[in-house]
Amino acid sequence: MEQYKRVFLIVLDSVGIGEAPDAEQFNDKGADTLGHIAEHMKGLNMPNMGKLGLSNIRSLQGIEPADKPLAHYTKMQEASNGKDTMTGHWEIMGLYIDTPFRTFEEFPKELIDEIEERSGRKVIGNKPASGTAILDELGPEHVETGALIVYTSADSVIQIAAHEEVVPVKELYEICEMVRELTKDEKYMIGRVIARPFVGKEGNFERTSNRHDYALKPFGRTVMNELKDENYDVIALGKISDIYDGEGVTEEIRTKDNMDGMDKLVESMDKDFTGLNFLNLVDFDAKYGHRRDPRGYGEALEAFDQRLPEVLDKLNEDDLLLITADHGNDPIHHGTDHTRELVPLLVYNKQFEEGKELPLRETFSDIGATVAENFNIKMPEHGKSFLKDLK
Repeated sequence: MEQYKRVFLIVLDSVGIGEAPDAEQFNDKGADTLGHIAEHMKGLNMPNMGKLGLSNIRSLQGIEPADKPLAHYTKMQEASNGKDTMTGHWEIMGLYIDTPFRTFEEFPKELIDEIEERSGRKVIGNKPASGTAILDELGPEHVETGALIVYTSADSVIQIAAHEEVVPVKELYEICEMVRELTKDEKYMIGRVIARPFVGKEGNFERTSNRHDYALKPFGRTVMNELKDENYDVIALGKISDIYDGEGVTEEIRTKDNMDGMDKLVESMDKDFTGLNFLNLVDFDAKYGHRRDPRGYGEALEAFDQRLPEVLDKLNEDDLLLITADHGNDPIHHGTDHTRELVPLLVYNKQFEEGKELPLRETFSDIGATVAENFNIKMPEHGKSFLKDLK
């Protein structure tokens, strides 16, 4: 019999809490996502996360440490060799990733040549860019010539944009599936291929909701696979299903942004299910971290905090809430890449008398191990459960 019937896991994408011990190896010495944002904002207004114990993990400007935190609290250290979304999430569910996913400033000529030859279309772009800016720059040429707009970001992705009236969506998907096959092995090791259809006219191009992500499958079985195989529910909100390429997912719920993610989470809490409800809130990373916008990031954190009471109110006595992150993305740091950081972990149940500090977690997989022990399913190879520490 499980100790908790429903486990709600919220990943605040990129909300790191200070440099990891090995940050220097990743060129991230001094990175501190939450600390630097709190300083930039001259104090973060996050009273609800404060009550749970966020500032008990370490002091953050504007957030008072709680005398009696509602949640158990600690930091987690990433064991895998990487600092990207997929590595962080896969580790959370029990995997250890030895070879990091690769990021490219420019994709190799042989890959571009292969894409051109197989698709029968020229490639333009081939550089890091914002998805909206590159449409303004290269959209007109694409519409005129039918050439594919290929670009990347600081993540391990290759994005392919095309106008829906120039390259039908079905053809774009087929091209992306072909590129997915080409970039699977260790030579490229690209995490995701993303189809980016758009519509409109010059000066007014708009991306459509027909985006499609082609991710690598996790390199091994995750705790989600074990849950699904034992007939537990695994509800994936936001980009969770994409991150695991649908593996171990029983229900997928798409979200548009952080606030839509919170709406969908609150709605899904009315469901009677047994298992895991797993949400990723991507705006922190995509809209503010990579764009090095500390004010926007801070305001997004405060907006999340305002929604937390709705979640806490809807939790049943046998529900468990975990709030964590998958890496850092310090908006004050150099470059536009993720940062190698420790991440916060808050663990809450209505019946806890008082939250205590848990030992530092040496791998994100401790979450997966705890979920596995709770539902009495096969334990992952990595991670130590902290279920017995939750009183």
